[in-house]
Amino acid sequence: MPVLPLNTDYRPPKWQFNAHIQTIYPSLFRKIPVKYQRERVELADSDFLDLDWSYAGKQPGKKLIIVTHGLEGDSTRHYVTGMIKKFNDNGYDGLGWNCRSCSGEMNRLPRFYHHGDVEDIRFVVEYAIQKHHYEEVILVGFSMGGSMTLRLLGDQPERVPKQVKCGVAVSVPLDLFSSVFELYKPGRRFYMTRFINKLGKKIKQKAIQHPNNPLLNHEGYERIKNFEEFDNRYTAKLYGFKDAHDFYKKAGAKPYLKNILKPTLIIQAKNDPFLSPECLDLGEAEHNPHVFLQLLHFGGHVGFMLPDTNETWVEKRVSDFVKDGIDSLW
Repeated sequence: MPVLPLNTDYRPPKWQFNAHIQTIYPSLFRKIPVKYQRERVELADSDFLDLDWSYAGKQPGKKLIIVTHGLEGDSTRHYVTGMIKKFNDNGYDGLGWNCRSCSGEMNRLPRFYHHGDVEDIRFVVEYAIQKHHYEEVILVGFSMGGSMTLRLLGDQPERVPKQVKCGVAVSVPLDLFSSVFELYKPGRRFYMTRFINKLGKKIKQKAIQHPNNPLLNHEGYERIKNFEEFDNRYTAKLYGFKDAHDFYKKAGAKPYLKNILKPTLIIQAKNDPFLSPECLDLGEAEHNPHVFLQLLHFGGHVGFMLPDTNETWVEKRVSDFVKDGIDSLW
């Protein structure tokens, strides 16, 4: 049965007594340093991606984990470095790649990235395999990065390289439409406001970078108060969607889950303030034998910290999944 029994064993530290603390504390205070080697890769469209490599040994090995960050994150986020460190310790090289505009330097083109942006992650996976001839690759994505990872696995699954052993998506807005409006609720809007403010700074930079592009006009940005307004004004136009609702319908990962052919684990917390109830089921993929949904009572959004340690339950769970396969899920 792809929907696993509800996990009731995980408990966060006692002082993390609600979903907001479980979400915010690790985001602000959890630090997991890894030693990165940055590589800038030029793309066919004249833009670039910055890739951050962490090798388990003195030379590249045969196994690699590729971790994709969330909205307005980057390769230094605690959940990226925590996962890479866990796998470095188990002999895997790690690659934390940065979506366009997220590496500390603005990318060149007017566009940057979005939830359904499958071609950049496809390029990263294929490039990494070719560069070091990896024989085993694990894909892990968090939040928006989870959406991108699932889209890669389910959008043209025949194109997924044979070296990809499995995929994991954590705290992912499977149903993008309802997840967006979940953040309109009282007590949750501050998350959305933070994202809108961060994205606004990038739009302003883009407007300076491309002063003759009408799609990047920053005038009146302060009147944008939610994702729907932002996505109607910028995302839909930059990426060819009819409007925000068309973007939410077409960019979300849930419709693609039924196509996935690689063992894939999706980990969600029922108390995640970012996720709607529609993000807590597999929809049409309920009977896909390759896709497994693990629900937990607690964890918040990309939290899941364990008591008395700086590790997370997710890092241990993913390590077990990769080591023991689907047998570890039961």
